[in-house]
Amino acid sequence: MALANHATSDGTQRYRERFAGRAAENHFRQRQGLTLSSIGIGTYLGHPDDVTDENYANAIVRAVESGVNVIDSAANYRFQRSERTIGRALKTLVDRGFSREELVICTKGGYLPFDGAPPRNVREYVDETFVKPGIASFEDIVGGSHCMTPSYLQNQLDQSLRNMDLECVDVYYIHNPESQLAHVSDAEFYSRLRLAFERLEENRKSGKLQFYGVATWNGFRKPAGSADHHSLVRMIEIAREVGGEEHGFRFIQLPVNLAMPEAISVENETLDGERVTVAEAAHRLGVTMIASGSILQGRLAMDVRTAIQFVRSAPGVTTALIGMSRVEHVDKNLQLMSMNADERATF
Repeated sequence: MALANHATSDGTQRYRERFAGRAAENHFRQRQGLTLSSIGIGTYLGHPDDVTDENYANAIVRAVESGVNVIDSAANYRFQRSERTIGRALKTLVDRGFSREELVICTKGGYLPFDGAPPRNVREYVDETFVKPGIASFEDIVGGSHCMTPSYLQNQLDQSLRNMDLECVDVYYIHNPESQLAHVSDAEFYSRLRLAFERLEENRKSGKLQFYGVATWNGFRKPAGSADHHSLVRMIEIAREVGGEEHGFRFIQLPVNLAMPEAISVENETLDGERVTVAEAAHRLGVTMIASGSILQGRLAMDVRTAIQFVRSAPGVTTALIGMSRVEHVDKNLQLMSMNADERATF
C-alpha cells in the first residue's frame, strides 16, 4: 500500500522539534507553510547496482535521523533506482517512528528514464515504452532524450509515485526544460510550459503533488536575452494564468556554489521594471529556491563543509542539496547542522 499523505506544516514543525538543542537556530527554514532543513540529500550519482542501492537507502535513513527532511531525486537518476531506493528508505523510517508528514520529498520528470539499467536498443525501448502506448510520439521527444508534454509528464509523475510507493509528492519539477530550447522557438517553448503547468495544476487538485516548479542547470543562470535563458517572471505569469493567485509553482532548483554563483550575482530578471537576480525575483514572487550542485560533485578545490556553508548561507537559498550516497558522507556533512548559516541568508 502506498504511503499516504504529504508533508504538512504540523508534521515538518514536529520534525524540527525532534532536533531542539542539537540544530542551530537557522538550520530549519519555514517556506510555503512547511519547515525545511537547510541541507537536503540528493540521489543523483552512483552505479546502477544493488550495492549502491543499499548504501543510498542507509544514507537516506541516517540523514533523516540526523536532521535532514528534504529528499531530492528524479525519474532518470540511476535509471529509476534512486526513486525506488527512497521508497525503500521511507518504509524503514516509518518503522522507526517517522511519519510521512515530516518529510519533504521532491522529484523530477522530463528526461526519458531507462528501467534499472540501459537497454540494448534505446530506440526500441523508447518505442515500446512510450510511443506504442501513446504516452509520447517521437516528434514530442527533443534531442532524443527530453519530453514535457502533458501525457508524458502524467506518465512520469505516476511512475515516480509508484517507484517511491507514495500517494503524493511534495515538489514535482520539470527537469531541465532548457533542453527544449535548441529545438523549438521561444514562443513554442513557453506554450509547452503552459500545457505542462495546466496538467500539474490538475494533479494538485487530485492530490498527487503539493507544489511544482522547474529544476534547471543553465536556464536561470544565463544572461537575459541569451538563447537558453529562462525567465522566472514569465513562468510565474503563466502559472498565475492557469492556476490563479493560489497556483502551485512555488519551487525552483538550480546550481549554486562558489564556481556557479550566478543565481545571486547575475541580474537577469526584470521585475516591476527593476533588474534583479533570480534569487531576488524568487523571493519577491513567493518562490522557494533550492540549490543543486552545492559541492559540484566534489570538484571544488576546497573543504566540502566550507562549500556547503557558503551555499546554505547564500541569499535566497532555502536548502543546499548534497549528494550523499554513504552513511559516512552524512555523518561528516551533518556536523554543520549545529552551526548557524551566515546572516546573508536573508535579503
